[in-house]
Amino acid sequence: MPHRPVSLRAPKGSVAASEIAAAIDGLLAEAAADGAPSVEFPAEVLAAAEAAASAAEVLAAAEAAAGAWREGADAHEDATDVPFVTLDPASSTDLDQAMHLERTEDGYRVRYAIADVPLFVALDSVLDAEARRRGETVYLPDRRIPLHPTTISEGAASLLPDQAAPAFVWDLRLDGSGTVTGTSLGRAVVRSREKLAYEAVQDGIDAGDGHPMMLLLQEIGALRTRKEAERGGASLNIPEQDVEADGDRVHLAWRSILPIEDANAQISLMTGMAAADLMIRGGAGILRTMPPAPEENVGRFRRQAAALGVPWSEALDYGAFLRTLDWHDPRHLALLNQAASLFRGAAYAAFTHAGELPEDTEQAALGAPYAHSTAPLRRLVDRFVLLTCLHHARGEEVPPALAAALPQLPEIMQTTGSVAGSLERRALDLVERTALAGLVGETFEGTIIDRRGGEKTDDEKTDDAKKDDEKKGGGTSPVRVEVQLLDPPVTAWVEADGELGGSLRVRLESVDVAGAGARFVPVEESAS
Repeated sequence: MPHRPVSLRAPKGSVAASEIAAAIDGLLAEAAADGAPSVEFPAEVLAAAEAAASAAEVLAAAEAAAGAWREGADAHEDATDVPFVTLDPASSTDLDQAMHLERTEDGYRVRYAIADVPLFVALDSVLDAEARRRGETVYLPDRRIPLHPTTISEGAASLLPDQAAPAFVWDLRLDGSGTVTGTSLGRAVVRSREKLAYEAVQDGIDAGDGHPMMLLLQEIGALRTRKEAERGGASLNIPEQDVEADGDRVHLAWRSILPIEDANAQISLMTGMAAADLMIRGGAGILRTMPPAPEENVGRFRRQAAALGVPWSEALDYGAFLRTLDWHDPRHLALLNQAASLFRGAAYAAFTHAGELPEDTEQAALGAPYAHSTAPLRRLVDRFVLLTCLHHARGEEVPPALAAALPQLPEIMQTTGSVAGSLERRALDLVERTALAGLVGETFEGTIIDRRGGEKTDDEKTDDAKKDDEKKGGGTSPVRVEVQLLDPPVTAWVEADGELGGSLRVRLESVDVAGAGARFVPVEESAS
């Protein structure tokens, strides 16, 4: 079944939005029966969210009168005079981050405000229990299953423009090369001035009329990307899969990452690295880790690059080589798909004292220790990271209730992440199958981007039976290749053979919308 970014543009392969909605309704009903979270929240959770949002409104009034939301250690400073802006997809309303960037005498100052979800979702509360059950927001083609009730995630806690909202504010000082030279963290009330959208910002930059702060973001992002290269970090330039609406029709499409999105991501990554450093020094927290790729896998990738005519120079490290690849080139696309297999083993590692730190604290793709800390409206673990970092920044011990929760998070995130990933893939498969159903019988040109099979099978036959199979040339798995079609650009597995980067003509033989999916065959097979 096709499973990578595709483009089924109207009129070819477009689907009625109502048809997709009905299919997703059925999928969610089936998933709910298996225990997956639903779009709706229990009544007691909604009531708790309303109460938390109302309490925030009272605090906002107090802030307006006194300049702080709370007294004592939990006080929120008044930072509403700082002209923060947000940068997200145009349709987003769950806004986790706002930024203010400025140039200083010796470099840059980055203030990064993150939604103060812990103010609304107390530890061991009804809201906390529901969030732990969900783990993360699930994004489906025509809707989303939120981590928190929208009263919080798209209302009181969201960093919406012109709304006074509580936030954790990271204050990062950088020198002229982009190196972080100082970090502080506190709570504050912020008020975003503008809700900027990626596409509009990029269009402005490309037209020579860029938003001043976005031009500075581009500058800082470039410096941080250079730092990533120096650390040996690696980024994959593969487009994302997206569902686009066209009137009452929808289609799946390639969505290339815009340069300003890369720059924005570097600010988030820099903050996550600062959080990891703070927790490692403090002796308690939870890291996002990834082991380096095994040498044999890297060696195989190097051989694949040579075979595709895109040799990997010994003068370039892994990350630097990946940055030379452009997915628009079929040979490069094949390599990028192979490279994705090296980015495996990501996990969460919790520790409550220095002796529990993992042996390797790094996230290999970044070349540095890292923690998820900038999306608490959409991801459970970030709320706990922010609270933990705040205590470390204040020089305080992590409270017992928070310390007790940290070791529970890796399993929660793994379990809920698996459910979310499965649901998102199944929903996208539904859109693909429904769209492809109208293209049965058509022939397409494609490029081979992966090859599997031909290995000896490990079945339950006796040793004598296996020897007989080997004598007959049997006992091997069938050879399959993954083909990136050109029009429409759908990715599919086909029972055929060929070299990576080579071309293959295939025919859409059948589509089972409700079950098995789409079957593509080589043109030679269909003709016979």
